[in-house]
Amino acid sequence: MTASATGTLTAIIDATAEAVSRNVANAHVVFSATAAPQGTVGSVTTARQHTLAVDEPPTLGGTDTAINPVEAYLGALLACQVVTYRFYADKLGVSIDELKLSAEGDLDVRGFFGLDDTVRPGFTAVRVTVDITGPDSEERYRELTDTVDAHCPVLDLTQNPTPVTTTLRVN
Repeated sequence: MTASATGTLTAIIDATAEAVSRNVANAHVVFSATAAPQGTVGSVTTARQHTLAVDEPPTLGGTDTAINPVEAYLGALLACQVVTYRFYADKLGVSIDELKLSAEGDLDVRGFFGLDDTVRPGFTAVRVTVDITGPDSEERYRELTDTVDAHCPVLDLTQNPTPVTTTLRVN
């Protein structure tokens, strides 16, 4: 699944560090996406040349043609963790033979549907499971996991408040 540390990803980290040391403005990156409705409650999000379809199961008004938004979040978290595992395994010299992640989240729909304003509309808990195999010690894989958790951008979005502003444009 993943190669042992080859230095390729570490080279990207090093090149980025060098560019940032020359000019800290090089550290600033803006990512963007757009979304438009599709179907009853679905949508299609576009980022660069890529699209992500989202829908809901019938119990939430959709036709179950795609994952729902909170499943997309879980997928984004896991995908970011995979990327971060691969970068830091390379940087730390930790070998990974196989890596598989899974996640589940607890959500009380009373918050989303406005049935109880004291209930949070988002996940109240998320559990991530990391299955990893390789020749290194459990201690090294724990060090890798701690490093991933400290540097994964999507995990950071969950663990720390991120200011979000909404601009309404009525045409």
